Amino acid sequence: MENDAATLYCPNENCQAANPLNHKFCQRCSTPLPKNYLWAVVDGPSVGSPGQILADRYLVLDKFVLLDTKPGLLALTPELDNFQPLKAYLRLIPYRLHVPQVYGVLFLAEGSSHREILLLEKPPLLVDHTIQQVHLGSELTTAWRDATSMRQLNWLWQIAHLWQPLASEGVASSLLDSYVLRVEGSLVRLLDLRFDAATSPELPQLGEFWQQLVSDAKPAIAEFVDRVSLCLIQGEINSTDQLIGVLDRGLAGLGRSQTPTIKIITKTDTGPSRQRNEDACSPPSGTLVSKPPQPTALAIVCDGIGGHEGGNVASNLAIETIQQQVQQLTKVPYDHIDPSLLLNDLEKAVAIANDKISQRNDGENRQGRQRMGTTLVMALPVAHEMYITHVGDSRAYWITRHGCYQVTLDDDVASREVRLGYAIYREAVQQSAAGSLVQALGMGPSTSLHPTSGRFMLDEDAVFLLTSDGLSDFDRVEEYWETEILPILVGEANIANVADRLVEIANVKNGHDNVTVALVHYQVQYWEPEITIKAVIAESYSAKTVDFASRATDATLLGSSNHKTQVIPDKESVKTPIFPLQWIVALIFVVAAGSLGFFVKQLRSQSGPFPIFSNPISTPNISIEATPIPRSLANVSPGWVIKTNNQISLGNNQSLPRGTFLEVIEKRSNPKPASGDFSVYMRVCVNKSTQTPVNTNNPVVTSSVPPNSKPLPQTEKTVLLDLSQLNRFGVSVLQPDAPNPCRTVTQPSVIQPPDTSPT
Repeated sequence: MENDAATLYCPNENCQAANPLNHKFCQRCSTPLPKNYLWAVVDGPSVGSPGQILADRYLVLDKFVLLDTKPGLLALTPELDNFQPLKAYLRLIPYRLHVPQVYGVLFLAEGSSHREILLLEKPPLLVDHTIQQVHLGSELTTAWRDATSMRQLNWLWQIAHLWQPLASEGVASSLLDSYVLRVEGSLVRLLDLRFDAATSPELPQLGEFWQQLVSDAKPAIAEFVDRVSLCLIQGEINSTDQLIGVLDRGLAGLGRSQTPTIKIITKTDTGPSRQRNEDACSPPSGTLVSKPPQPTALAIVCDGIGGHEGGNVASNLAIETIQQQVQQLTKVPYDHIDPSLLLNDLEKAVAIANDKISQRNDGENRQGRQRMGTTLVMALPVAHEMYITHVGDSRAYWITRHGCYQVTLDDDVASREVRLGYAIYREAVQQSAAGSLVQALGMGPSTSLHPTSGRFMLDEDAVFLLTSDGLSDFDRVEEYWETEILPILVGEANIANVADRLVEIANVKNGHDNVTVALVHYQVQYWEPEITIKAVIAESYSAKTVDFASRATDATLLGSSNHKTQVIPDKESVKTPIFPLQWIVALIFVVAAGSLGFFVKQLRSQSGPFPIFSNPISTPNISIEATPIPRSLANVSPGWVIKTNNQISLGNNQSLPRGTFLEVIEKRSNPKPASGDFSVYMRVCVNKSTQTPVNTNNPVVTSSVPPNSKPLPQTEKTVLLDLSQLNRFGVSVLQPDAPNPCRTVTQPSVIQPPDTSPT
């Protein structure tokens, strides 16, 4: 409902003119007017009456939907330590494709009391700008019956990927609430997070929820969904990795009914304020690639770091190296590729490019900020999937008819602060060191590089935009995607012309940097299969998560020259009836136990009972009290504290002294599951030798940064080590009854950069 008295204020601080709600640009200064629609998390029937303006700022459009009429101002935020529900949203920022993020808090005074209302940005809303009408996205359970087989299975696949990260934050219940679980086209999106009760839901409850969908599943997958849900309920599928593997097989079967056509165009430009172009792209700028007839379609954008010191050398070297590596990977037919291993191979290609640049830096004796480097984002379409790999702050956006979604998370200080739960993103990006990169290719060995990668199921036409920050800075993509990129999807614009137009926008509206864009137009022809997809339940899988949670690259994997993408045989071997292995093992145990019992019985009949069973009559009534399992590296969990017993070398002349305490932030699966290893992501909190708290929010960023370079923090107060490394170095895990030295360290909620003002 539109309020005639409501106005939208220009975000330009030098203008701030009032504008009608239906205007897209300020009528005084032509600045774009962002419309930030927000979801209010509040107990009660509504947040206010439609048309009402709250806190002299927020226009109520519906029961829980608000419009910020002053988008240029920061929203109020509480002390994070006193507002614990925020933490889950912040730590789940890598999953913001599905989970809305915190915009701020609305404080409402009601008599002598007040309410704190959490405001979430980019919720699943459908907006008709012409009449200013806003509607909630459809519930998944409602949209389910009208979706194709491919989309139905795609939704379940996304839920499976979300289960573990949401469970780790105590909000898995969100995936079982039909009101919260919404869809926008092919995407699963949540209205807000629902916190688990005392007992967290388990996979059998997910199976029960999915069982309700079987009756309206498309004929091709009805039997599949029924089998999978029953296997979840009965515990035959007992891990999300196993579940994702089963769904991957089902989607691969459906993918044969989908024919994609792909076009890629790139464009790079020096820009109006730079002397040389340090960006690079593949295909070469201005080249249009189509698949078919080309067998491979790969888009890469790199933004060099180092100015005249060699940023252009680094970006071109990265392009050349990755092209060579990926060319080998794509020789394998798509239906013979294990998706999880392909992700590993893409990360390995990035690591090889990193090491080539790093070795060149070492050979030329470059140190510190003299080292050349580059950011990277690349897109590889394979059948019905899009693989994205990313390092730095070059971005990938996914544009459909339903919206524009940023699918990468910048490797910068601001994003890291949010991910650690220290700050709200809208606040973090205001800090002076917010844009400092925490990693880029070429700055060190690949063992300290952690690319993010993921894959996305495509069941509708889409455009993926890869871009350097010459375009993405100041939210230019969010401002112009609807007028410039969306026409590609409705057949009203040529992809090459759009690339030219985006570069023009970057140069005119930003103009401070080189600009490079790559557009990947993915078109789909799909028909419902006549066959029935069968669910193949294997014992274990090693599938990767779809979203951009940072994953460590296995150093041993990178050093292995014989690692190849797993090739699935052309035909499955003829299966002969085999007695299940688990039954054989169980039978062996039964026979062994029976034999042992018989032996003990014979022995006792000859020489009397053993001394340990001095009162055999009362033995069956012995009550055994459960003993807590001691904490160790084998079962390490977030929040635990680890103490170093020896000095640990981290490379790059950095080390952790003996007696350092580290708090575990996250336990991550190792990309090579057969090793049984995993990685532990920790923050350094106290150096016991000096009893000095470490401020993990204050990376050292030098004030004298060359004008043509992107600053990289010189020190990082978070570390990532493998289990094998921790065992080798010798560490101990503090038990629950031990004093926690990390709890005494007060963490500021936002970054405080070093004071560089003259004294």
